[in-house]
Amino acid sequence: MRSNYKQLGQYIESFDFRNKNSSEQLGLDAIKGISSIYKSFIKTKANLVGVSPGNYKVVKPNQFGFNPNTARMGDKIPIALNSSKNDVLVSSIYPTFRIIDENELLPEYLMMWFRRSEFDRYARFKSHGSAREVFDFEEMRGVELPVPSIEKQRAIVKEYNTIVNRIKLNEQLNQKLEETAQELYKHWFVDFEFPDENGQPYKSSGGEFFFDDDLEKDIPIGWRSVFLKDVTSKIGSGSTPRGGKDSYKTSGISLIRSMNVYDFNFKMTDLAFISDNQAHKLSNVKVLSGDVLFNITGASIARCCIVPRSILPARVNQHVAILRMNEKLSNYLLCTMCYEGNKRELIGVAESGSTREAITKEDLQFFRILMPSKTSGELFESKVEKLLNHKEILLSEHQCLNEVLELLLSKMSKVESRKIEQIL
Repeated sequence: MRSNYKQLGQYIESFDFRNKNSSEQLGLDAIKGISSIYKSFIKTKANLVGVSPGNYKVVKPNQFGFNPNTARMGDKIPIALNSSKNDVLVSSIYPTFRIIDENELLPEYLMMWFRRSEFDRYARFKSHGSAREVFDFEEMRGVELPVPSIEKQRAIVKEYNTIVNRIKLNEQLNQKLEETAQELYKHWFVDFEFPDENGQPYKSSGGEFFFDDDLEKDIPIGWRSVFLKDVTSKIGSGSTPRGGKDSYKTSGISLIRSMNVYDFNFKMTDLAFISDNQAHKLSNVKVLSGDVLFNITGASIARCCIVPRSILPARVNQHVAILRMNEKLSNYLLCTMCYEGNKRELIGVAESGSTREAITKEDLQFFRILMPSKTSGELFESKVEKLLNHKEILLSEHQCLNEVLELLLSKMSKVESRKIEQIL
């Protein structure tokens, strides 16, 4: 053991307190699962019909719970600290524990250690069992970590929380910008209250309509319904380079996968990279600035976003389609594809497939959308572009903050507290 490291076992103790023994028993809504990705308590995915919560374990604030079965948990171990003010319930098979003396070890400091990739590798290495791989409480007791003075721990936790709070603020701002864009789209292109030539709401001011047979509804004069193929210069998906994940690089040309594409948001997590030679073989799916990315298979089907300029040059794999507008109306197309009515229709198309849940190139080509007048389209585009450009700036800052967060976690092994005011 390194000289400044201590075994966790001297700081924690196991407990098994059941809901049925509590003076105020909790209901089904208190039952939580544990996310391996976010390392937090989440809404359970278990079927709770007919379930009695009596035998579930109670995890009080500042206490921990984890899933000991690591066989199918990927690279990260599901473990969480109850950082809320309320008790939660977890499965009776989950080990639960607490810190014996919080004046010696802070729960938040320990949770930071659990978020390190080094801890996950250690837990996977120490997992054992023939029928299933298990990392139980005894293995948890054997975890080694540096335990500096409580003042030092508080300083490290404070720095960590400063970054986390900034990330949360960015996420809230992003959400507000997205909601504003969606509300504007609905107001203009669903309720038809876009500004007329006098700047007044079109429908409320007596704007003229005609019945469109294809859309089966009234639309404003000068507007039209079109197939997606009629207003795009590119609809197509790519492929995975030969060798799959093993062929990916640590840097190079970005390879966009479905896990990166969310509605209105591009997730940088696990962004893959390929070499120039691999990218050359995918030159037919070269991603350009302003391209709309659309997931066409799997559980993430119909998720949609605009490619951020910061990841270019890029290609897409077989699960992601590129939608490229003829006119500079990428933001309009994004909002159209994300609109709830259109999304329901597209998911319905996918579910009607004979083999698997997927949207084909032909499905996209002949998907019918509403095209506004040139004036209305360009005005909407300019307004939403400002909103989404701000989102992209926040995305870049978000990525930087996450890198700083990882740096701070990695510094814990040296028991160092870095002044992040110089970074932020």
